[in-house]
Amino acid sequence: MKLFAILFAFVLGFNAGQAQSDTEIFIFDLEANNSKIELKNGKNLSNNKGYDNQASFLNDRYILFASTRNAQTDIAKYDLRYNSKSWLNFSEGGEYTPLKIPNKNEVSAVRLDTDGKQRLYAYSMSNGESHELIQDLVVAYYTWFDEYIIVSAVIEGDDLNLYVTNLQDGTNRKFATKVGRSFHRIPNTNLVSFISKENENQWQIKSLNPLTGATKVIANTIQGVEDICWLDGKTLLSGKEAILYKLRLQKDNDWNQIADLSSSDITNITRIATNSDASKLLVAAEITVTTNTETSEETNPTQTEDNTKTSTETTQAEAIVQRNLEAYNARDIDAFMKDYADDVKLYAYPNTLQTEGKEAMRKSYSDWFNRVPDLNAYIKKRIVIGNKVIDEEQVTANGQIFNAVAIYEVENGLISKVTFIQ
Repeated sequence: MKLFAILFAFVLGFNAGQAQSDTEIFIFDLEANNSKIELKNGKNLSNNKGYDNQASFLNDRYILFASTRNAQTDIAKYDLRYNSKSWLNFSEGGEYTPLKIPNKNEVSAVRLDTDGKQRLYAYSMSNGESHELIQDLVVAYYTWFDEYIIVSAVIEGDDLNLYVTNLQDGTNRKFATKVGRSFHRIPNTNLVSFISKENENQWQIKSLNPLTGATKVIANTIQGVEDICWLDGKTLLSGKEAILYKLRLQKDNDWNQIADLSSSDITNITRIATNSDASKLLVAAEITVTTNTETSEETNPTQTEDNTKTSTETTQAEAIVQRNLEAYNARDIDAFMKDYADDVKLYAYPNTLQTEGKEAMRKSYSDWFNRVPDLNAYIKKRIVIGNKVIDEEQVTANGQIFNAVAIYEVENGLISKVTFIQ
């Protein structure tokens, strides 16, 4: 249990014994003209009670971040086009620091399992399957240099030490000790930046050539701040409390304030990241949480109760459908059928009745489970609206893969209707 607590504290980047503030993911349009940098159109993407952090761009359309769901941290994927959030994985462990693996249809993340084991995993974006990337190191934070080389902070005793892992030849080489959590590929170079904490009084930003191990001091950090990102090969961004700063190498003598984000309810910036052309900025931050304990005269009690009911209903519906999916993948017919109402109806879109009643459904699915030993359904996207759960699924069966959409309707704790679109 002591080891589990230590690992948990390293991954989240805070003392697990302290009360934690709510954290959210914000996105801003970023405009840079010569030395002037402006942030516009700020928006809270996560809007989720609990831990939402460690955001990165999957590409120009999608954003990845660690997000709390059902008391567990999983990989969330946000679609900027449709302003919608879906989930990339459904493992028993908690996932942190999700990043796109270069040149592969995979995402990596640090996974902290319920037994305390912490490792770096890769997750297929086609079927959600995962595999361990580095077996012998307890990775806390990391970045990709290329599709085979990982630069990471590894937990050793009470310290984080920098390792370079080559997945092709299986080597792990230590190049620095006492490092921070911020790792970034420096634009237009073959270097990675990291935070050195060897000098406890003044942390430094250093560069690393992962192929040779050569390091060089770039600049000092803002006092006590270890999170940065690169706007381009010469310009760094960093944040402290609600203020965003920039440092232009070989031009600025010190960090200069460029934005005050307190108007977005941000109180403490924790992580920042830019997209490929530095036109957008992601900010993970603690926020001001306002709790109303009294009911004003304008408050409509009926409306408040309805909102609470809808939120509870949504959470329950997703939990039931997710449990049912896991029983489906396990081909456990008894556990699978337990979630369905006696008069459940299955439809082919839009309204063609396929089966009615639990017994008919059991017979059909029992035969299906017996005939398909490699059965697996992977949720590519999930939308929850009240008591309805809409899943875009990729199903593997007898060596073949097909896609479908299932619309589940939950009533009184049981699935009463399913509509399939193929």
